[in-house]
Amino acid sequence: MPSTHPAHQRLLAIETSTDALSVALGTGEPGAPLWQRSGPGGAQASGTLLPMVRSLLLEAGWSLDTLAAVVFGRGPGSFTGLRTACSVAQGLAYGVQGLGRTGGLPVLPVDTLLALAEEARQARVDAGQPLPGAIVALLDARMGEVYVAPYACYAGGPAGLTPLAPARLCTPADLPAYLQERTPGERLLAGNVFEMDALAALAGQRHPALPTAAALLRLAPGLLAAGHAVAAQDALPLYVRDKVAQTTAERESIRLAAEAGA
Repeated sequence: MPSTHPAHQRLLAIETSTDALSVALGTGEPGAPLWQRSGPGGAQASGTLLPMVRSLLLEAGWSLDTLAAVVFGRGPGSFTGLRTACSVAQGLAYGVQGLGRTGGLPVLPVDTLLALAEEARQARVDAGQPLPGAIVALLDARMGEVYVAPYACYAGGPAGLTPLAPARLCTPADLPAYLQERTPGERLLAGNVFEMDALAALAGQRHPALPTAAALLRLAPGLLAAGHAVAAQDALPLYVRDKVAQTTAERESIRLAAEAGA
């Protein structure tokens, strides 16, 4: 049955920054209906994303031109995934210009690590567990590094999360000191890095998680109200790292260093 929610509340969210793809439709408000799909990300995302969007719109009974905004995870994350999400968000936003939406739809870029922290925060709430003082979002950045961003958990920011520092790259060796400086109290570590041997001794409770489109939707109302939406042409990925591959010499140096330390 088509939804009767007002058009100004309708949002589409796209998350392709990791090896998992997710898409969601909803208003982002607590208790509101949610339509979502998930599947493999990476190189496959470009071929499955648009069919997922069309399927969700049909299921919800919504048309693209009735959306208030298109939300996407802007990064950091997979270069290919971020480009895919940004280009699809822009294309969908521009696609309504012929349907009476002059200038297209607004686009809301959301930090991937914020969405990851929100996914972990909501999981704790759903499980009836107390929230920690801080949630540290951690994503595997490959090349022996992690993406990290710490967030304070308290009312006031979107969905109760407030950034303590911007997203950055960090080596496992540098991570304990970095976190001790920014989150000296109780912390929850959330992400997909816990199989890394170098992080085995990292202090903090652990919650395996990935950013999701549903988390983007929960964050969207607060971010929209704060004026973070942009025109489609101004939507850009957040890469954090400019270099995505190691040279042969760099790989050999890392191999030799690992053998020497073994």
